[in-house]
Amino acid sequence: MSRSNAARVAASDLHPQAHIDWYQVAYQLLVSRALDDLEEGTLVPAKEVLYQFSARGHDLSQIILGQLLKHPRDAVSGYYRSRPLMLSLGLSLEDALGGPLMKAGGYSDGRDIGVVHNFPNLDGPCGLPMSGGVGAQYTPIAGWAQALRYHASVLKDSRYEGSIGVAHGGEASCATNGFWSALTIATTQKLPMLFYIEDNGYGISTTSDYQTPGADIAANLASFKQLRIFSGDGTDPQGAAELIESAVSWVREGHSPALIRLTVPRLCGHSAQDTQSYKSEARIEAEQARDPLPKLKHFLVPGTLSEADWQKLEQQAQADVATALSAARARPQPSAAQITRHVFAEADCQGIPEVQRQGGVAPFQLSYPAASTIAAVEGQRINMVTAIRRTLDNELSVNPRMVVFGEDVGPKGGVHAVTLGLQDKYGKERVFDTSLSEEGIIGRALGMAQAGLLPVPEIQFRKYADPAEEQLNDCGTLRWRTNNRFAAPMVVRIPGGFFKCGDPWHSQTAEVKWTHAIGWQVAMPSNAADAVGLLRFALRDNNPTIFFEHRNLLDDVSARRPYPGDQYVIPFGKAATLLQGERLTLVTWGGMVPRCLKAAEMSGVSVEVLDLRTLSPWDKEAVLTSVKKTGRCLIVHEDNFTAGFGAEIAATLANDCFFDLDAPVRRLTMPDIPSPHHPALLNAVVPTPEVICAAIQQLVEV
Repeated sequence: MSRSNAARVAASDLHPQAHIDWYQVAYQLLVSRALDDLEEGTLVPAKEVLYQFSARGHDLSQIILGQLLKHPRDAVSGYYRSRPLMLSLGLSLEDALGGPLMKAGGYSDGRDIGVVHNFPNLDGPCGLPMSGGVGAQYTPIAGWAQALRYHASVLKDSRYEGSIGVAHGGEASCATNGFWSALTIATTQKLPMLFYIEDNGYGISTTSDYQTPGADIAANLASFKQLRIFSGDGTDPQGAAELIESAVSWVREGHSPALIRLTVPRLCGHSAQDTQSYKSEARIEAEQARDPLPKLKHFLVPGTLSEADWQKLEQQAQADVATALSAARARPQPSAAQITRHVFAEADCQGIPEVQRQGGVAPFQLSYPAASTIAAVEGQRINMVTAIRRTLDNELSVNPRMVVFGEDVGPKGGVHAVTLGLQDKYGKERVFDTSLSEEGIIGRALGMAQAGLLPVPEIQFRKYADPAEEQLNDCGTLRWRTNNRFAAPMVVRIPGGFFKCGDPWHSQTAEVKWTHAIGWQVAMPSNAADAVGLLRFALRDNNPTIFFEHRNLLDDVSARRPYPGDQYVIPFGKAATLLQGERLTLVTWGGMVPRCLKAAEMSGVSVEVLDLRTLSPWDKEAVLTSVKKTGRCLIVHEDNFTAGFGAEIAATLANDCFFDLDAPVRRLTMPDIPSPHHPALLNAVVPTPEVICAAIQQLVEV
């Protein structure tokens, strides 16, 4: 056996006493098969179930794993073939059928496909909400595992000691960005994380040799530092049990993260619609010969169970599934009247917050110092960099569950110096650098949030958020698709926009992408005081927020303000009226605010200037009220023209105050090109005060 840091361990090298309840394994395997039989033979043909993935062949090893995840802070993030594992954790049979049947209640209330499970549990092992994206399950578990260590070492909560996070995926998912990002995070940070890979040889119809050289991810990771490798046959009851128990114990004891690869047969198509025409008859026969169900029976009968006992288990499994089916079918259809609920945190009719069952700090009822919408101005004017840093500092001091992280945010203090000195003050566990992977940064934040922390990740520049879009989208939809069972509040800090020059990589704003994304709040402050109030509100809110820090305003004189106090908050959705006017309403936000103010002063026109401050939500009432007064509206933003957020405002005005308009609503924006590098080219396309002034004067003459 190899003795490298990533020694590959096979079942033949192990002889532990597996602590497995084989009676329960047999029952759950028979239940899993009964569910697959029911769906494939009855529910799918009858179109009662529209989306089905069988776990046949994968089921035995998953059930064994579930028996070993008994620590009350363990968590699993799985994929569409993980139902046996979820049943082993405690998912009820009725929910396991109610989800695929699209019934009310259960883990999504008919909102998500039935193979995408979640299992909230603050007092025992939980199943994090699955993603429909392959490979998206890995980095959230890396975040969960890091949060376990944080709870134990920083918050001194001994209940988290010895707990682990398990990422469950197929061999094809080992080719994804998420897998490799999580592998880097787990091994460099030595996190209590188990990569549980079941290899059936196919990613739908694509064979494993397209996913990893030699079709064996365990062999290819043999020299990976700080990673223990286990590999074997997932259909061999005793061998699989010994390998899984050894892998779980290795991680639980704190040695290092581990990866276990178990070969299993896929005794079905990829999904119910897959005919497996790409497989030869010989291949199908060979897979059927490896079915773990008869192997388990041979292993248990007659030594552990009699033939009569086995038959009773089969009958019990069939009866229990039939009972669960009747109960699931009796559930009502999900209510269409409720379908728009739980995109964001809500309160009931008495104003009492309807807190999610798991995720964020809200379930722990964390108390904050008093907040106020009235500024307690102190000291000299400060720039936005200092304002944001001071707010982060204060909130770190009052919220022990808050962590700040990203590329270069530690000793360097961020490429924009916003986090300078925070690691020295709060330590490397609370303010820390990350690997260069935006997928990893946001996926890690997603797992941390579900583990009860408040993550504040930084994406270094707006364009760099693109590789993290899957995790950002999964985070935003989490509350809605689990019907408020889970949520992942976080504040993602993203600098962007033009500076003294531009370029296609560092100067993008593209904020409309996140106003269009489900479940995200978007804040774009234009000055230091607003940055303080908006950031503090976001850090204490129960929703995920994109906090956009405009590069040109971070140290610009126009954005400097006195610090408004440690209690100052600005509720989202409240625009600021910066100038009162009678003839035209100018709506803007972010980096365009100082330019619009200068243009209004230059124009000689009575202009009312509104700074939206937040785009999701945005202050419709303030804009409508102002435009109904002035009769004209000019919308100015830095983002591109086509489908920019200005189009949303213009459409609202056309719908809600068409007869109050004395002229067409006009938008002034960047053209539909990337940001150019040369300063002269940049000023030719980004609206300048002179160009805005001319637009004001033209519009009032219409």
